[in-house]
Amino acid sequence: MSRVCELTGKGPMVGNNVSHANNKTKRRFLPNLNDVTLQSETLGRGIKLRISAHALRSVDHRGGLDAFLAKAKDGTLSANARKVKKEIAKAQASNA
Repeated sequence: MSRVCELTGKGPMVGNNVSHANNKTKRRFLPNLNDVTLQSETLGRGIKLRISAHALRSVDHRGGLDAFLAKAKDGTLSANARKVKKEIAKAQASNA
Protein backbone atom coordinates (compact mmCIF):
# COMPACT_ATOMS: atom_id res chain seq x y z
CA MET A 1 0.00 0.00 0.00
CA SER A 2 1.47 3.33 -1.01
CA ARG A 3 2.16 5.93 1.66
CA VAL A 4 0.45 8.81 -0.13
CA CYS A 5 -2.59 10.78 1.01
CA GLU A 6 -5.50 10.28 -1.42
CA LEU A 7 -6.77 13.86 -1.08
CA THR A 8 -3.67 16.04 -0.77
CA GLY A 9 -0.99 13.89 -2.45
CA LYS A 10 1.28 14.27 0.58
CA GLY A 11 3.94 11.51 0.60
CA PRO A 12 7.20 10.54 2.31
CA MET A 13 10.00 13.11 2.56
CA VAL A 14 13.72 12.48 2.96
CA GLY A 15 16.01 14.06 5.53
CA ASN A 16 18.84 13.35 7.94
CA ASN A 17 19.13 12.00 11.46
CA VAL A 18 21.71 14.23 13.11
CA SER A 19 23.51 12.80 16.14
CA HIS A 20 25.06 14.74 19.00
CA ALA A 21 28.43 14.29 17.25
CA ASN A 22 26.83 15.84 14.10
CA ASN A 23 26.92 12.55 12.16
CA LYS A 24 24.25 12.52 9.47
CA THR A 25 22.38 9.42 8.28
CA LYS A 26 19.48 9.32 5.85
CA ARG A 27 15.93 8.84 7.15
CA ARG A 28 12.36 9.11 5.88
CA PHE A 29 9.59 11.30 7.25
CA LEU A 30 6.31 9.43 6.66
CA PRO A 31 2.91 11.17 6.53
CA ASN A 32 0.41 10.43 9.31
CA LEU A 33 -2.05 8.37 7.25
CA ASN A 34 -5.36 7.05 8.58
CA ASP A 35 -8.06 4.84 7.06
CA VAL A 36 -11.30 6.78 7.41
CA THR A 37 -14.84 6.64 6.07
CA LEU A 38 -16.10 10.11 5.14
CA GLN A 39 -19.81 10.73 4.59
CA SER A 40 -20.98 12.38 1.37
CA GLU A 41 -24.23 14.33 1.80
CA THR A 42 -24.86 14.40 -1.96
CA LEU A 43 -24.37 10.67 -2.52
CA GLY A 44 -25.85 9.67 0.84
CA ARG A 45 -23.15 7.09 1.59
CA GLY A 46 -19.72 6.71 3.14
CA ILE A 47 -16.47 6.83 1.12
CA LYS A 48 -13.44 4.89 2.42
CA LEU A 49 -10.17 6.79 1.94
CA ARG A 50 -6.59 6.66 3.25
CA ILE A 51 -5.81 10.28 4.12
CA SER A 52 -3.40 12.23 6.29
CA ALA A 53 -4.46 13.79 9.59
CA HIS A 54 -3.86 17.22 8.01
CA ALA A 55 -6.27 16.39 5.18
CA LEU A 56 -8.91 15.24 7.67
CA ARG A 57 -8.70 18.63 9.41
CA SER A 58 -8.94 20.37 6.03
CA VAL A 59 -12.07 18.40 5.11
CA ASP A 60 -13.70 19.43 8.41
CA HIS A 61 -12.63 23.06 7.90
CA ARG A 62 -14.11 23.26 4.38
CA GLY A 63 -17.43 21.81 5.48
CA GLY A 64 -17.31 18.15 4.49
CA LEU A 65 -16.09 15.85 1.76
CA ASP A 66 -18.31 17.31 -0.98
CA ALA A 67 -17.07 20.87 -0.43
CA PHE A 68 -13.43 19.73 -0.18
CA LEU A 69 -13.55 17.76 -3.44
CA ALA A 70 -15.31 20.61 -5.26
CA LYS A 71 -12.34 22.92 -4.56
CA ALA A 72 -9.58 20.29 -4.89
CA LYS A 73 -7.39 20.14 -7.99
CA ASP A 74 -7.48 16.85 -9.91
CA GLY A 75 -3.67 16.66 -9.95
CA THR A 76 -3.45 16.12 -6.19
CA LEU A 77 -6.30 13.60 -5.94
CA SER A 78 -5.91 9.84 -6.31
CA ALA A 79 -7.79 7.97 -9.03
CA ASN A 80 -10.39 6.82 -6.49
CA ALA A 81 -10.92 10.37 -5.17
CA ARG A 82 -11.27 11.74 -8.74
CA LYS A 83 -13.93 9.12 -9.43
CA VAL A 84 -15.86 10.13 -6.30
CA LYS A 85 -15.51 13.81 -7.25
CA LYS A 86 -17.10 13.10 -10.66
CA GLU A 87 -19.94 11.11 -9.03
CA ILE A 88 -20.68 14.01 -6.66
CA ALA A 89 -20.59 16.60 -9.47
CA LYS A 90 -22.92 14.45 -11.59
CA ALA A 91 -25.36 13.95 -8.69
CA GLN A 92 -25.37 17.69 -7.88
CA ALA A 93 -26.00 18.56 -11.55
CA SER A 94 -28.96 16.19 -11.78
CA ASN A 95 -30.46 17.52 -8.51
CA ALA A 96 -30.21 21.19 -9.54
